[in-house]
Amino acid sequence: MWVPVLEILTLSLLVAAPAWFWAGQLWAAIAVCVLLLWMVLRQIWKVRRLERWLSQPDWRTELPWKGVWAEIAQRIQRQLRLKDKQLLVSEQRLQYFLQAIQASPNGVTLLDAEGRIEWCNATASNHLGLDPVRDVKQHVVHLLRDPVFSRYFAQGQHDSEVIIDGRSSSLMQVPKLSVQLHAYGEGQLLLLSRDITSITLADAMRRDFVANVSHEIRTPLTVLSGFVETLLSIPLDEQERQRYLQMMSVQAERMQSLVADLLTLSQLEGSSPPGNHEQVPLPALMAQVASDAEALSAVLSGQDGEDRGPVHRLIFEDTPDWALLGARSELLSAISNLVSNAVRYTPAGGTVRVQWLRGPEGAAFSVSDTGPGIAPEHLPRLSERFYRVDRSRSRETGGTGLGLAIAKHVVQRHGGDLRIESQVGKGSTFTLFFPASRVVPLAD
Repeated sequence: MWVPVLEILTLSLLVAAPAWFWAGQLWAAIAVCVLLLWMVLRQIWKVRRLERWLSQPDWRTELPWKGVWAEIAQRIQRQLRLKDKQLLVSEQRLQYFLQAIQASPNGVTLLDAEGRIEWCNATASNHLGLDPVRDVKQHVVHLLRDPVFSRYFAQGQHDSEVIIDGRSSSLMQVPKLSVQLHAYGEGQLLLLSRDITSITLADAMRRDFVANVSHEIRTPLTVLSGFVETLLSIPLDEQERQRYLQMMSVQAERMQSLVADLLTLSQLEGSSPPGNHEQVPLPALMAQVASDAEALSAVLSGQDGEDRGPVHRLIFEDTPDWALLGARSELLSAISNLVSNAVRYTPAGGTVRVQWLRGPEGAAFSVSDTGPGIAPEHLPRLSERFYRVDRSRSRETGGTGLGLAIAKHVVQRHGGDLRIESQVGKGSTFTLFFPASRVVPLAD
């Protein structure tokens, strides 16, 4: 460290001052004391100058002085710069951490030891209806007025989660939230929320599916069991025996159709979407669909034992020379289901019209009927599994309740969608839309 020459001389004179005083050189001793006082005052001034410099908002300015105090100030500057750099790094890490929490699909709310809100991310704000600014320092129980959560918060232990209703602007569907409290820090609480609406709906659909399958299979099994018991216990003539066997055959075919449709749905959901390598010629496909529709109409007309042939007016417009790129078995299943549904639900003497249309966005397969029509409140749920507008009518026609679900899955796997239009008393129109990329001219 550099030491000024003047300060060294002052210290030397200070050492010699007592000798001069005893030697009678009073003025020399006084001069030395004055010099000492000046040096002390000068050091005090430098200390005050350093103190003023440290108290400035910006301590990064260049130092206007030199010497020992300048070096002290420079070292202080280096330490402050190092602290600033460490603080900046800490702030950046904190921002990254907060950004990560904000991007989380789960809601995160920080509570103090009293249960007051300190901070929450955007997801928690949407889940719980909180305002990140206005609701700070508000007690969480006062904002989440849910009896289940209030009881849960009052518990001493929060080892498990609870299910509460989330905030929603729609009365049709209230979201379900899974919330759980976790202790951290010095008595603080971390409130995590998770949207489980889709999981709840999936569980409900699974339960309904199992219940519906059980009901659909139990009904024909009950009939079959009754007929078998009758055949085993009561002597019947040949005509009655044949009639019972025919009714048993109908119930067996119903169960077989149900199992076949369930297997089809399972295969559709468990396989990858079809590619574009297979061309399905529409004329040949529609010829098979038309033949099946005529046979079904004849079967429905002959349920009383007499074969009268088709009892519907089946109009199949000319099929264009196109081919669809996809899986033939899936396309046949979807198209056949729409046509067979129209035949089943259209009374005898009604009309079923089938046609293909081409537009700029692709191709459309349309099936129109003159059946009883469907009320508007049923239209959004028609493609759900086992959903029926009239269960008694469905049992009479022999439907499984899975045809529209299969058609919807197939067309979505081919990049299209299913649209339904209907008016009560005027009939219905079911349309499968296929994208232009799936439609090509039929090869010669």
